[in-house]
Amino acid sequence: MDQREKQRILVTGGGGFIGSHLCHRLLGNGHSVVCLDNFVSSSPRNIDTLLSHPRFELIQQDVSLPLNVRADQIYNLACPASPVQYQLDPVQTIRTNVAGATNVLELAKATGARVLQASTSEIYGDPAVHPQAESYWGHVNPIGLRACYDEGKRCAEALFFAYHQQFAVDIKVVRIFNTYGPRTQLDDGRVISNFAVQALRGQDLTVYGDGSQTRSFCYVDDLVSGLIAMMNSEQGFTGPVNLGNPEEITILELAQMLREMTASASSIVLKPLPQDDPRQRMPDIQLARQRLNWQPSTPLKHGLARTIDYFGQELIRVNRTSLVGQPIHSIDH
Repeated sequence: MDQREKQRILVTGGGGFIGSHLCHRLLGNGHSVVCLDNFVSSSPRNIDTLLSHPRFELIQQDVSLPLNVRADQIYNLACPASPVQYQLDPVQTIRTNVAGATNVLELAKATGARVLQASTSEIYGDPAVHPQAESYWGHVNPIGLRACYDEGKRCAEALFFAYHQQFAVDIKVVRIFNTYGPRTQLDDGRVISNFAVQALRGQDLTVYGDGSQTRSFCYVDDLVSGLIAMMNSEQGFTGPVNLGNPEEITILELAQMLREMTASASSIVLKPLPQDDPRQRMPDIQLARQRLNWQPSTPLKHGLARTIDYFGQELIRVNRTSLVGQPIHSIDH
């Protein structure tokens, strides 16, 4: 890489599932990376191999506190993304989204950095249109159990565009759909981690509702490529842009697939559908294809095989740890 192209890049939430993959990729591309994380919903183990890297720096801090970092680019990924995690402390979830967005925008305003907001498909809520395009305004319960995350992310998007319009801050906004892969926590609470870990442990696979609700799953390596493509897209193209996989699968089909791939004898049991759980979720990615030349390329079974292998290794590690008196975190939420 030409020295002039090398950037100093801040990744908030860089110790998380997606953030850690992004840090690894950016370092591999020759950049210097500053990872900011408080590790409330992530694990330091995700970045332990990077701590000795000469171009990597870790700042252990909450993004809702003021930032003082020199950076050319900022990826704002800081926020719990699992319903189990973000509903544990809904006030802090809102604070992370709103105060965190304000802090990275103030930093970008002061330094001239380009800043990317990792928004979410959850801003569409339980959608009344299918698939979901960026022009759709959403169908969200503003006072429900998921509102701390859904409305927090919607407000963060509004802040990004307000700073762009009022202060000419160079922004990029992406809406991330369901993403999976290695470094997801065992007790993450989202569907692929739940099914995979339950199957590997020989536990019942818990399907909420009748399993006919649909999702589309994007492998993390593909998602990271989309984030980088958006960050480096042409000046003035702000988004928002959907990043996800447009191939749809029912939750029941996913449970059956993971049970087969793990050769598990687990049963599938049905439980009541949680409040405001979307019935359908699939992105329209025409804009990403046209403007970023991006689309996912990892087949679901290939990505699931890598993810299952990771969870298998994690279960071995956790079981070894439990032999010396450390607790095993339950996924039964």
